[in-house]
Amino acid sequence: MLSLKKFIPAMSLFTVLCLSAMPAMAQASDQVPDAPQSKEKIMSEQKLGPFPLGQENTAYAKYFIGKSYLQPLTSEGLNIANVTFEPGCRNNWHIHHATKGGGQILLCTAGKGWYQEWGKPARALKEGDSVVIPAGVKHWHGAQKDSWFVHIAIAVPGEGTSNEWLEPVSDEEYAKLK
Repeated sequence: MLSLKKFIPAMSLFTVLCLSAMPAMAQASDQVPDAPQSKEKIMSEQKLGPFPLGQENTAYAKYFIGKSYLQPLTSEGLNIANVTFEPGCRNNWHIHHATKGGGQILLCTAGKGWYQEWGKPARALKEGDSVVIPAGVKHWHGAQKDSWFVHIAIAVPGEGTSNEWLEPVSDEEYAKLK
């Protein structure tokens, strides 16, 4: 589990208070939607937490299989965003590079998802889980096939940071996850 005390020096007091004050969020529905839904319907029926769903993630769509939504939560200091994945949606393998510091923290807020590091088995994620991803680690994350998944993504401050997007997680690899 993530200890916020470790990261408080790098975070503003406002951010720490916001993260520590997050209310418990209802589990997302395990039903795969039959047809495209409006954002309002998704938010009300799927109970995807208190943060806005945001806009369809068109800026990074080429690095995702399926549809995701992105809602930036901060515009200064740390880069923090609410990321929502439709059932079966996942991002490509990728690496957060840094010459010093860097990486990413995921705080799971609703639904069920997956996280996997290269060469290791996938880890199931649920509301309340956290993942600390060091810089330089090849990984992917996304929703389970039958559930929406939402996480807060925090870019860990560092020097010389960049993201490298790699190959997609194949349908064959993804289908093996249970």
